[in-house]
Amino acid sequence: MLERLFQLKAHNTTVRTEILAGLTTFLTMAYILFVNPSILAETGMDRGAVFVATCLAAAIGSAIMGLLANYPIALAPGMGLNAFFTYTVVLTMGHTWQVALGAVFLSGVIFFLLSIFKVREWIINSIPLALRAGIAAGIGLFLAIIALKNAGIVIDHPATLVTLGDMTAGGPLLACLGFFIIAALAHRRVTGAVMIGILLITGLSIVLGLSQLDAVVSMPPPVMPTLLQLDIMGALDIGLLSVIFAFLFVDLFDTSGTLVGVAQKADLLDKDGKMPRLGRALLADSTATMAGAALGTSTTTSYIESAAGISAGGRTGLTACVVALLFLLSLFFAPLAGAVPAYATAPALLFVAVLMMSSLAQIDWDDLTVAAPVAAAALAMPLTFSIANGIAFGFITWTLVKVLAGRWRDLNPALVILSALFVIKLGFFA
Repeated sequence: MLERLFQLKAHNTTVRTEILAGLTTFLTMAYILFVNPSILAETGMDRGAVFVATCLAAAIGSAIMGLLANYPIALAPGMGLNAFFTYTVVLTMGHTWQVALGAVFLSGVIFFLLSIFKVREWIINSIPLALRAGIAAGIGLFLAIIALKNAGIVIDHPATLVTLGDMTAGGPLLACLGFFIIAALAHRRVTGAVMIGILLITGLSIVLGLSQLDAVVSMPPPVMPTLLQLDIMGALDIGLLSVIFAFLFVDLFDTSGTLVGVAQKADLLDKDGKMPRLGRALLADSTATMAGAALGTSTTTSYIESAAGISAGGRTGLTACVVALLFLLSLFFAPLAGAVPAYATAPALLFVAVLMMSSLAQIDWDDLTVAAPVAAAALAMPLTFSIANGIAFGFITWTLVKVLAGRWRDLNPALVILSALFVIKLGFFA
């Protein structure tokens, strides 16, 4: 049955190899089980329900990817977009988490339609690679400031906006230690470095009496507090169009980059360098986003951590299905997830930020018509506390600088139209 479903022999792999690859991928991305509920709970969502939604969305997305597209790529709620959901859409813009879930659902629907009608290629080809790299780096900086804030390392100040927190307190010290541990373990290529760091800091916190753990295993908490609570009509408000676009835009490029990068590493591209069954993979991603929003979590997307499983030999959808099964088993570890303090997940956020900021190495800093828009996009995200604002600043700056510099031939209709829409949005619907 497994041979018929996944064509193991054709991909020169075995059931044992695929299972080990699935376990490896799961261990590298299981940190989301602790980080996602911690972030979304700040909106007022029930933490236990978000934990269940995270497990189920990851399981559904990974299973669809494995069974429909036959790729060893796992999915889960995405980093960056969960922070945007909480800190921008809900806490800064003042929308309810139900409306935010509605916006996530609508972005999933649009992604689904773009995948079916094959508009995706036109959109991706319209956005310069440098601008995409700047947006990825900006999301990294956005995650970094959230991590430093959650850890108590950076606090607000009436005169300078931000300043250094109390570095003698337990939380900031443990957060710094967690970051050092994760970075060192990742450098040594230890599988599950991020999750090990989170669990070590949580254990130290419990030993020092800063937090407590009542149990490790229990029956899954109820998902009803978030199940089907999304407000789709509220999300159709014109002021939320840029939010829906931000969810869609980031997911679209994050997913496309991850799929092609991981497929290339696994030698799964065809002779023309294209990814077979790409449409099915995108359908898996968009379907998982819609399902996740219905369950009660932010955008579900493909994980670059899938490359760890591929390095372990994973070549087929069986790897992704193993990940799906492990996420289902994780449902019974809700008490452990609930005991993880914010300063234990902050190092994970900061480490992901480091990885995302590496995209700045791709930028031609000698070309100011490229460097200026990239810097504008990257800096606007953390300083305005919004991924949507960063994308808007990036597009507008790219278009205007190119025109004023006499490089208008570098532009295309999509860039001009989107820039104009962002000007209208910032001017009238900010």
